[in-house]
Amino acid sequence: MTDSLSQLPQETADRFTKPFAQFLRIEAAAGAVLLIFAVAAVAISNSAWSGPFLAFWEMPVSLHVGAAEFSRSLRHWINDGLMTLFFFVVALELKRELVLGELRNPRMAALSLAAAVGGMAAPASLYLLLVRGGPSAHGWGTVMATDTAFVIGCLAVLGSRVPLSLRLFLLSLAIFDDIGAILVVALGYGGALNWSALALTALGLAVVAALARLGVRSVPAYFICGGLVWLALDASGVHPTLAGVALGLMTPTRRWVSDNRLHAILDRVRADPPPAGGSGAADDRRDLQRAGIATREALSPVKRLESALHPWVAFAVMPLFALANAGVTLSMTNFDRSLATAVFGGFVLGKPLGVFLFSVLAVRLRLAARPPGLTWGLLAAGGLLTGIGFTMALFIAELAFSPYLLNSAKLGILASSGIAGISGLIALRWLTSKQTGGSGAAPPRLRVPDAG
Repeated sequence: MTDSLSQLPQETADRFTKPFAQFLRIEAAAGAVLLIFAVAAVAISNSAWSGPFLAFWEMPVSLHVGAAEFSRSLRHWINDGLMTLFFFVVALELKRELVLGELRNPRMAALSLAAAVGGMAAPASLYLLLVRGGPSAHGWGTVMATDTAFVIGCLAVLGSRVPLSLRLFLLSLAIFDDIGAILVVALGYGGALNWSALALTALGLAVVAALARLGVRSVPAYFICGGLVWLALDASGVHPTLAGVALGLMTPTRRWVSDNRLHAILDRVRADPPPAGGSGAADDRRDLQRAGIATREALSPVKRLESALHPWVAFAVMPLFALANAGVTLSMTNFDRSLATAVFGGFVLGKPLGVFLFSVLAVRLRLAARPPGLTWGLLAAGGLLTGIGFTMALFIAELAFSPYLLNSAKLGILASSGIAGISGLIALRWLTSKQTGGSGAAPPRLRVPDAG
């Protein structure tokens, strides 16, 4: 019996569900790790080691390329450099879902997109209403994005009681959120534009597209081009992490080697190769080399890069970001109550309200469709979790606020993320208790009539 016959047959759906399930598992574990590092950062920032700990992240680090010098603090290298990988992986996941996954259905994708737009517009509007002008108004982008890892981590706590439709909705919403947030960063928190550097950025992206069109599959070649695009974007006045989004969305989703070709190439590899120096040794080496390339290229670049980078981003980049940015001194000195209240209100009230209302509006206007199993009650309860803004909120706060206001913003972010997570878990636990045999009366069903 051959190896292929000894395995279960693979269905077409497996190509979509397996990467999604793997992404959820990594994100759920990453949420726990991220929480540990965030708590550690807050604890150290309020201990006897606070001074050296906070000063360490401000240590200047310089990069020299010929006559050019790039100098910034260690924290900014993490925020501007390593976080580019985070946005690259986010863009890879978005493209895979749009091209190969459940979001191939335009009306399903439209529901998550509408919810994301509402989840950005409503909290930003509420934030501006609460701060009522002043220097804090510049931080409106802080309350716009959802933390994917923490949301998926909260859903993992509830286990199988949460339907897959809600997981997919929240994951895709969070991805759209992150893409929207980085566009806000690029447009709202960049410096003066350098058009020459922007032209070099466009040229670099054109070279990347040309290499892909010519069939170049060398990862180092794309890495070098991506690095040059990052440097050009950094010099342009646009936030360089946008390079990760652009390059991720440009990554091909088509694989080079089909299943039939892969099996034909593998069939040529001998189980018992001849001894070294034999007449067939050279042919066998060529067959082995060809089989290695075919095995690698049987996966699309999107899947291959996502599988390789996602664990590093989840368990190295994001915890390091949390350690560098979540440190906040719990003190009422220089505490701006109105700013912290605006951040808290934007996330805890504005975010879920915008997600729910825009979802209802999109369905009523027949622009979007609600997937089976995703009731309005579940969508509203899941929307509470979107108020967890941690990673992107801290990222934008570092750009938006002066050191005098930053601590107040961070306190608002940490408080709102905790309350949003707890309230979302309680609401989802209550709504799903009957399905899992919980005692007590079933909760009332939230009815919102769909269009038609």
